[in-house]
Amino acid sequence: QVQLVESGGGLVQAGGSLRLSCVASGRTFSNYAMGWFRQAPGKEREFVAGISWSGRVTDYAGSVKGRFTISRDNAKNTMYLQMNGLKPEDTADYYCGMSSGSTWYRGARMAYWGAGTLVTVSS
Repeated sequence: QVQLVESGGGLVQAGGSLRLSCVASGRTFSNYAMGWFRQAPGKEREFVAGISWSGRVTDYAGSVKGRFTISRDNAKNTMYLQMNGLKPEDTADYYCGMSSGSTWYRGARMAYWGAGTLVTVSS
């Protein structure tokens, strides 16, 4: 049974930083591309960042590029999202997803999802 567990969310002031983690179990983590997504109240879930199985390929939504950094540690079955320069519009539930393949591409279908971690940025 595949499980993805996010952590690291919380309340932070605008301009602050947070690091989210996503720990995977039940599947060979290093075989699969992963992604971070978010959903703000009243809005649809949107793509934030993606990473290939090796970590060599990364991809970012325009709204977070230059502020957020996605990374992974395959030895620890963990993916990270370092978020700097947070803005109130970054407030959302953040979800990690595990792809059905090893290559990252925008629009890749996520086979598994975590339950999410809430990030709240105050102005």
